[in-house]
Amino acid sequence: MTWLSDPITFITQWLQHLLAGWGLSPGLVQFLMDFIGAGALATGAMLFVIFLIWYERKIAGRFQDRLGPNRVGPWGLIQPIADMLKIFTKEYITPDGADKFVYNLAPILMVASVLLMWAVIPFAVTIYGVDLNVGALYVIAVGALGELAIIMAGWASNNKYALLGAFRVVAQLISYEVPMVLALLVPVLLSQSMGINTIVKAQQPWFIVTAPLAALVFFICSIAEVGRAPFDLIEAESEIVAGFNIEYSGLKFGMFFVGEFLHAFTSALIFAALFLGGWQGPGAVQYPILGFVYFAIKTGAVYFLTLTLRFSVPRYRIDQMMAINWKLLTPLSMAVLIVTAVIEKLLQSSPAAVTDLALFIANLVVFVITLELMRRYAGRQRRQENQKAAEPLVQQTGISA
Repeated sequence: MTWLSDPITFITQWLQHLLAGWGLSPGLVQFLMDFIGAGALATGAMLFVIFLIWYERKIAGRFQDRLGPNRVGPWGLIQPIADMLKIFTKEYITPDGADKFVYNLAPILMVASVLLMWAVIPFAVTIYGVDLNVGALYVIAVGALGELAIIMAGWASNNKYALLGAFRVVAQLISYEVPMVLALLVPVLLSQSMGINTIVKAQQPWFIVTAPLAALVFFICSIAEVGRAPFDLIEAESEIVAGFNIEYSGLKFGMFFVGEFLHAFTSALIFAALFLGGWQGPGAVQYPILGFVYFAIKTGAVYFLTLTLRFSVPRYRIDQMMAINWKLLTPLSMAVLIVTAVIEKLLQSSPAAVTDLALFIANLVVFVITLELMRRYAGRQRRQENQKAAEPLVQQTGISA
């Protein structure tokens, strides 16, 4: 394995030989390697947020017909660093009556919940933290730590607005986890594994082709889980004064800020791994660095799509958002999961091409049925609204519409 084809493995082997040459025991060498790898991954992810902030502001400027950061450094590249230095100098304020331990732990847990997901994401065939055989379950489990951090922040702040904001956010996140987990079970079912690296290797073709509806549901739910527009009720400033983190200042608020940006990009990473083949591509096995490039391109495309929606779609009301989840996404994800399981069972002895074609056609049929049900539901709702609007006129004139 050469430096150019697989630099991570090359550096890992060099470090192992270096530490072993110092006379350390194999167990201690492995512990130090795990510690260095975890530190490098977490540091790289945190530093990458600086670029994400700049990139997202630039994209927002293009969508909204403004310049974005363009003063500090060339093309405004140093603006996020200036913001970071500024937030380090802000005063730390702890409200009177707050639970100090829980209050200070919440922002740390918020960032940790996102960083822990990176440990199981395979960036290339040999570039990953841990290849867990329950990686998909692990991602859902550690993602729930973010919800715990939100309710901790709202409750420990000793502020009724923060607490109400936390309740609303957690209601949103827990609700949208239901269809997201059901959609996640589809690639698990198709690959017969919960290991994310195994799911990536099993995608011949990509699962977005054989399970497009599951990919659509997972994508929508991942946006809602991040709390980005049009599901950005987490920070509905005009309604709940920035929500659960209203009492945070300085770096504590900055950690919530970092967690949001990093979570949005992490969701794109997970979607690319589950439905777009991850690092797969021509020459990705022989040259892992090439697989890393493929994964970066796919993730960038998904992330750009989330930004497109954020800067072009208006915010939903809370009742609309919950109705979309419970009346549309949850039944749809259940239907897709059941149809996928039935087809996989019926065609388990058939060629892979036949099974893939049957899955695609089944998804198309479910999509058409869903559109028809939505059309009928919308027509029924429209007639009810028209009847309500006509009631005052009927009462005044006595003439029925």
